[in-house]
Amino acid sequence: MSITISSAFDSGNIRVVKQDGAAIDLEIVADHMSDFYQWFHFRLAGAAGQEVTLRITNCAGSAYPHGWPDYKARVSHDREEWVLAENTSYADGVLTIRLTPSSDVVWLAYFAPYSMERHHDLVSSFAQIEGVGYRSLGKSLDGQDIDCLTIGEGPLTAWIYARQHPGESMAEWFMEGALEKLADPDDPVARALRKAVTFHLVPNMNPDGSKRGHLRTNAVGVNLNREWHAPSAEKSPEVLCVRNAMDAQAPDFAMDIHGDEAIPANFLAGFEGIPSLTERQTRLFKLFSDTLERLCPDFQTAQGYEVPAPGQANMSMSTTQLAERYGCLSMTLEMPFKDNFDMPDPLYGWSPERSKYLAHHCLGALHAILSDLKA
Repeated sequence: MSITISSAFDSGNIRVVKQDGAAIDLEIVADHMSDFYQWFHFRLAGAAGQEVTLRITNCAGSAYPHGWPDYKARVSHDREEWVLAENTSYADGVLTIRLTPSSDVVWLAYFAPYSMERHHDLVSSFAQIEGVGYRSLGKSLDGQDIDCLTIGEGPLTAWIYARQHPGESMAEWFMEGALEKLADPDDPVARALRKAVTFHLVPNMNPDGSKRGHLRTNAVGVNLNREWHAPSAEKSPEVLCVRNAMDAQAPDFAMDIHGDEAIPANFLAGFEGIPSLTERQTRLFKLFSDTLERLCPDFQTAQGYEVPAPGQANMSMSTTQLAERYGCLSMTLEMPFKDNFDMPDPLYGWSPERSKYLAHHCLGALHAILSDLKA
């Protein structure tokens, strides 16, 4: 059997440039109608017991070239367990992955994928649970539903939403963890949260980009997290329908879940540069961040994005727009593609399981600051 590469499946992305037996040169395909690219996901078949050299040759021109040094690809033989491809290296704009598959079918990806099929299973399974409500907030450009699950009956309102950038698949693993904790009838933190807060969870805001294998954009190449100031039905209906729902049920707490290509740590980004910044918002953000750092060894505050100067926030992003629009506590959570270098895992790196546990800790931190949020 000859060695083959394929990516014609949900969230697949790669192009074969040249093949000489077990040495294969590849390129990542840019998002449709966009220059963004970094996400890859493909299947290697017919190479059991052979050493294969895969070279992704266009990494230097990717969206975040600083994401490649110290990065290791993910590999799976069963699409359930994803481990680090230990023999991954980066030099001169080329990512090289060397491996000897133990079976004739093996999968490689930028991070453990979260397929649309798993998304539908997630939504269906939680929609059946007593106390969990479901609604479609609207349709994507490709006609897919923007699914929303509601849990809790409290007077406070929380919105947690993920995968504006579809290639950041750890974000939906986080959402799975959040749903599992919130729906647990025996978890005392979840019981207290459900009594105090009504949660609206949008596990995937960009189903079109997810299915198409995009890194950062929707079906027409639009970065959804630059549309919150003026979303449109023509370019960003995904944001428009979610923001309309938020207008009807304004958040007291909002968390936008992402992944960062370059920084090997978990961190929060806030809203410091918004025009109407209040002392209360600043105090609550620091309180939540400090509480999460105390509760979760996988979270830190030393590394993160540069804080904008007063009045210089990018108001097209959800975190800043929501903080300004509703006066709420709003934040972006970033998780690493590489690993948390403060607590590295040599087998899995940053993983779906760790993403889910981080969700548990974030909800624990929210519970810990409820009295301050209510004040």
